[in-house]
Amino acid sequence: MKLIIKIIIVFIVALSILLLYKELTSGRTRPIRDEKGQVISDSIAVLEKIELGGIEQWILIRGRSIANPILLWLHGGPGAAQMPTAYRFNSVLEDEFIVVHWDQRGAGKSNSPEFDEKTMTVQQFINDTRELTEYLTTRFGQDKIYLAGHSWGSQIGILTVYNHPEHYYAYIGISQLVDPREAQKLAYPWLEEQIELNNNKKDRQTLEKLGQPYYSAHSDYVTFAGLIDNYGGNMDIGMGKLALVALKSPEYRLRDYYAWLQGATRGSGPMWEESQAFNAFEDVPSLNVPVYFFSGEKDRNTPLELVHRYFSLIDAQEGKEIVIFENSAHTPYMAEPDKFNRELIRVKKEIRTY
Repeated sequence: MKLIIKIIIVFIVALSILLLYKELTSGRTRPIRDEKGQVISDSIAVLEKIELGGIEQWILIRGRSIANPILLWLHGGPGAAQMPTAYRFNSVLEDEFIVVHWDQRGAGKSNSPEFDEKTMTVQQFINDTRELTEYLTTRFGQDKIYLAGHSWGSQIGILTVYNHPEHYYAYIGISQLVDPREAQKLAYPWLEEQIELNNNKKDRQTLEKLGQPYYSAHSDYVTFAGLIDNYGGNMDIGMGKLALVALKSPEYRLRDYYAWLQGATRGSGPMWEESQAFNAFEDVPSLNVPVYFFSGEKDRNTPLELVHRYFSLIDAQEGKEIVIFENSAHTPYMAEPDKFNRELIRVKKEIRTY
């Protein structure tokens, strides 16, 4: 018994030291080095807060060369900041772009205790995106940037490019949000079938209680999305594994993980009706830049079927393409990172902007 107590005490002390070390040493980003371990003189690795839309927000800028074009990545959620996990899956992009990850208002490091949820409107996120774009082009002396948006980020991304195409070389919609209400209707019969195949009585009862979509209550949608995730139609990597990946990120302190969780849990709640009213068929009938849709074949959150419908109708005079990830659901950049990174680099080479 004494031995067990000693082991527990040692474990607690070790964990406390580890957490203290994490708190004291985090909140920075590692420099980019060459094969010999030397910092590359032309590289950039900066973690900083800037003012966007009247509040302080955090951005991470990393690139092997400041001569490369800028890639601004809009994370999903709202609230699901990618800053603490991007290094694990997509760091190779830093060789070809100046990669910018941004913790949007109310997400991750930008989710301060004083954050006002009332400032969460679709238009405000669009304004923030445009303001950040102008900050980046001015800072690096470039005329335009590449814009990639994942899930929720694809909603504000495609709206931003539609209204301000002059700022962007190309738009990459990852798990493109097309029509949230129609997406729920498409996912429902698939989910119903999966539950029956697995003979899960508890999930069957939950789905029956929810009823047929559309779900006007945010809490009902959260339950529905959770069921989709349970059967492989949403996240491709479990939260446990992602948490372990995120804990190794030097950019986040302990307090940032709490802020991340709080923001991700909040989600689109404060602007639920507004965000769900989005309909790309009507709101973005055309784009004046090259457009690429990166979609997982197994995605039931933003179904590939719906992306195909939209793709066939959108007027994109500068060119359009769908890239399908056969082994992915909603997060192809994590499920198939090698293919994802390769395809995104191909986009850069096709556009030839430099």
